[in-house]
Amino acid sequence: MSPWETAFCAFGALVGLLFTGVPVGFAMMIVGVGGLALVIGAMPALGMLAQLSVSNTMSYELSVVPMFILMGSFIARSGIAADLYAACNGFVGHRRGGLAMATVLACGGFAAVCGSAIATAATFAKVSYPSMLRYGYHRGLASASICAGGTLGILIPPSVIMVIYGIMTSTDIARLFMAGVLPGLLAVALYAITIRLIVWRMPDAGPAGERIPWGERLRLLGRVGPVVALFALIMGGLYFGAFTATEASGIGAFGAFVFSALRGTMGWRDFLDCAAETARLTASLFLILIGALVFSNLMGFIRFPAALQQFVTGLGVSPGLVIAAICALYVLLGTFFEELSMILLTIPIFFPVVTSLGFDPVWFGIVIVMVVELGLISPPVGMNLFVVQSTLSIPAPLLFRWIAPFVAADVMRLALVVLFPGIALLLPRMM
Repeated sequence: MSPWETAFCAFGALVGLLFTGVPVGFAMMIVGVGGLALVIGAMPALGMLAQLSVSNTMSYELSVVPMFILMGSFIARSGIAADLYAACNGFVGHRRGGLAMATVLACGGFAAVCGSAIATAATFAKVSYPSMLRYGYHRGLASASICAGGTLGILIPPSVIMVIYGIMTSTDIARLFMAGVLPGLLAVALYAITIRLIVWRMPDAGPAGERIPWGERLRLLGRVGPVVALFALIMGGLYFGAFTATEASGIGAFGAFVFSALRGTMGWRDFLDCAAETARLTASLFLILIGALVFSNLMGFIRFPAALQQFVTGLGVSPGLVIAAICALYVLLGTFFEELSMILLTIPIFFPVVTSLGFDPVWFGIVIVMVVELGLISPPVGMNLFVVQSTLSIPAPLLFRWIAPFVAADVMRLALVVLFPGIALLLPRMM
């Protein structure tokens, strides 16, 4: 069979396994090993599975993953989310729509030390939603702002998704982290503008809250000072080359532990719970990683990436149109893949095509993360929509209707970064 026919059969088998309920990591592993057994034989295929499992899980570069997960677990345990929301509320909560904007701002701050979109959304569903309802906010606006703000968890560094992308493509992780800063700030600004436009048209959807005195604002700001300093230490050290991304993850985890201990939220039982949670998440992530690597090796053996690159080159279309098609495909894949699986599965296929067209690997990494963000809040099965809907018992049609303006804001941000790559590349070029 040709590379196209083999790849079509492999992807068809993968989708079939996913629809029968097989976990995505095992599904990719089954299809990858089965396909390799047909191509190179059963024993070499099993040997490759063993080799990939050992060599990749023992990789020094991957140690950054559990460290950043542990850092996020310590920070989540510290209760900083409520303080971040209170501090942001102190500065913008007295404005119309201010509580929703405070939610987005606090999500951005929490994302900077958490790195998980789902964890950010789930946390603020409990922290900010009751406050917005108490002040008479429409629950559609309240829940949609939490869904949108939660997506910042995989863009604003440190981000586990960026780490995985950097390792798979041999792209500098520190440069990826820096590239995510300005698009992340742009996302916060566009979400805030979206909220202002909503309450301009429907004033009753987001009434103004209480005005907090300046003394209280500064006190609230002081409570989040240490975690802001931790973020500045990590990003500053990476920017000036004081330490590597792996060293930054260790410093971040230790700093988060000290911060939580000083706040009195880190006893021995809490520490063990955080360690166990980190082990579970890391094992789950590595399982998906191994499955994706086996599947991508199958694609490499049948020379599908080369066939795809030759096909795209032969079309004679503009590189911008190729990027637009890839982005559209990612949005489609987001309807039945979660973000990590989607990136692990597709990057080995698309990355050679994109780099052959002359695009910057750092810029492409940020574009992919933003497309994945878009998938997290795209109806009907965006992961953040599912988390918030199940946590708050919001009717799905209501949430879908109110999330639409935020999806439009994400599309606008993606278009801006695609048209003006300097938004993502300015800080990495200054390093």
